[in-house]
Amino acid sequence: MNYEHKVQREIADWEHKMFKPPGWLEKTSKTIGNRINHLIPPKVHSIITTTIRSIVRTSLFGAEYTPNRPVQHTLELENADQEAKELFALYQKVAVAEGAGTGAGGIMFSMVDFPALIAIKMKFLFELSHVYGYDTKHFSERVFILKVFQMTFSGQENRARLLHSIKHWHMEKEQWLSDADYAQNMDWETFQIEYRDAMDFRKMLQMVPGIGAVAGAWANYTILEELRESAMNAYRLRRLHDGFVDLG
Repeated sequence: MNYEHKVQREIADWEHKMFKPPGWLEKTSKTIGNRINHLIPPKVHSIITTTIRSIVRTSLFGAEYTPNRPVQHTLELENADQEAKELFALYQKVAVAEGAGTGAGGIMFSMVDFPALIAIKMKFLFELSHVYGYDTKHFSERVFILKVFQMTFSGQENRARLLHSIKHWHMEKEQWLSDADYAQNMDWETFQIEYRDAMDFRKMLQMVPGIGAVAGAWANYTILEELRESAMNAYRLRRLHDGFVDLG
């Protein structure tokens, strides 16, 4: 089996896993997460919501997350995958250390963890884009990053729509050559609610006294792993479509 066929099988397995009906553990986690969620002060939720909007806007319209890493226009897919895994290992270690440190500090320090974790995710995605040969200086690539981010932390219905968009990005990207209308058309409320809900159970445990450090490290470890899987497969889909030649 050549590497391209291996990747296609892995992508098929990933898609199947994404759309499996939630099992008992997922349903139970969601129920517990909702209960814990009601105990968190509204002010904390307000801060989280404002932070999500601010960081996402910065990633779309600013230069803060543009990496120094050169765009790897000629890297073969197998080599790109290997480099992506090495990059991920670095960011996952940072996220775990950050989650453990803020989790040990209780609810106030855990509030700091939300913006820090989003920033870590965005930096990882921007660098990953360059690994696979796509330049984040182009606005359409930043929109693609946001769609990968959304897909990872969305419910199944929205996830299917986003995956369709990613699979047909060679056509859809043409409408995102400019940032003129994107901010006005963005459904910020849905984006923020889905992202927050996707992490509620894990991240709310981080605020529980006595287990915060362990819960914070575990939460960030698993959340980064979910993002890696979605992001790598999204870029693999594009590379399979675009071919393994110069993407520049």
